[in-house]
Amino acid sequence: MFPVVSVTLFLPLLGALVLVFLPGLSARAAHLVGLVAAGLTLVASGVVWARGALGGGFSQVEEVPWIPSLGVAYRVGVDGISLPLVLLTTVLFFVALVFSLEITERARSYVALFLLLETASIGVFVALDAIVFYVFFEVTLVGMYFIIADWGYEGRQRAALTFFIYTLLGSLPLLLAILGLYLASQPNTFDMREYIADPPLTGLAAMLALVAMLVTFFVKTPVFPVHTWLPLAHTEAPTAGSVILAGVLLKMGTYGLVRFALQMTPDAFRAAAPYVAILAVFSALYGAFVALAQTDLKRLVAYTSVNHMGYVVLGVAVAAATTDASVAALALDGAVLQMVSHGVVTGVLFLLVGALQDRAHTREMGAFGGLLRAAPVLGWGFILAAFASLGLPALAHFPAEFQIFLGTLRVYPAGVLVVLGIVVTAGLYLRAIVTVFLGELPERWKGTKDLDARELLSIGPLLALTVLIGVAPFLVLGVVHETTRAMGLL
Repeated sequence: MFPVVSVTLFLPLLGALVLVFLPGLSARAAHLVGLVAAGLTLVASGVVWARGALGGGFSQVEEVPWIPSLGVAYRVGVDGISLPLVLLTTVLFFVALVFSLEITERARSYVALFLLLETASIGVFVALDAIVFYVFFEVTLVGMYFIIADWGYEGRQRAALTFFIYTLLGSLPLLLAILGLYLASQPNTFDMREYIADPPLTGLAAMLALVAMLVTFFVKTPVFPVHTWLPLAHTEAPTAGSVILAGVLLKMGTYGLVRFALQMTPDAFRAAAPYVAILAVFSALYGAFVALAQTDLKRLVAYTSVNHMGYVVLGVAVAAATTDASVAALALDGAVLQMVSHGVVTGVLFLLVGALQDRAHTREMGAFGGLLRAAPVLGWGFILAAFASLGLPALAHFPAEFQIFLGTLRVYPAGVLVVLGIVVTAGLYLRAIVTVFLGELPERWKGTKDLDARELLSIGPLLALTVLIGVAPFLVLGVVHETTRAMGLL
């Protein structure tokens, strides 16, 4: 069988190598190489999607021995949980590179880093060997660090260093957990499928491994109180970097919760689920209320990520807690769909805020007013994305959050308090819309240009997906549910 998963994984890296070994390329040529590599990767991921996750388990598996004496191998494949995230990753990287066409300063290095980061990101979602997973998980830090540090805004050095230290130190406990799984497996192996089919750790060892996993994936998600790197990183990152950080890298945290914590230490997670759920509810409400206090539009969107990712963690905790397979599948379906919808909606919000900042050179909401008159396409695009973010029916977040909340009610009735987050989110986005886009247009903004072709080509597809996921969530849920229904631990 043609190794389409590996092709999808390494096409961006091939593009990056072309840029490395052709140092004389102009900025325009570098962007062309990036778009071709990212575009072909998107097409390849579409082929992976079309082949599907057969039988609800891992499919399209490709395996080559790497270090046989240690049980390490290059193992990749997809299931209904990873497949939507692979497609989301390739879509977001492509639109981010389209939006980045205006970058001329060291464009070759910029595009090469994005392509390296794309390969690492896809690798996290398709890895079926724990060591391979960890390698890709760590490489993502390198790519994002340099993107923030070299092409970010005024405080980029501090933001990049904070991001790197938090996430590097946060990932070390995961390595210890992986070693624990390896030593407990018989025979010793790093094959993640073996850990899932027959979890090797029990009792105290399983609980310690779970705690290590939670530390790593809570930092990556991020969950309160280890979220403090996120607003700074988002604020100082270039626009395309913020899109990838929110849309792809944060999903590695919640994906890890499902793939490692939920599937490899199910009994320990079930015991810890009430505490994880409480933390998720608090994190979601905290993110919403802190976002409400922001006057910087980009920081506002950044803090709503803490809110929405809190919902995802809650869905995973509910799936871990219940022994009712239908309720577990309901909550987990919602959590995975929320990962996808958050990537799309928050990605387009960051692109729109970036387009606004490029024109006004400020993100302070109080500096604006009436921009819907001067830039109607930008304004209506933001309004649509904001309505999706606050959970309006028929838009992307609604079907995901509805399933999470319904599953929560059946397991933790008190957890319905998390719905307050939607009320607060509605208030903060309505305030932003009124302040920035409605009312009288100040004289200084009367010459504001609307979205150009480059921006429309990057923002338009995400707005279309925002609507498509809202009105036809079954397109994603049909793939996801095949796996959640087949998961033996539920």
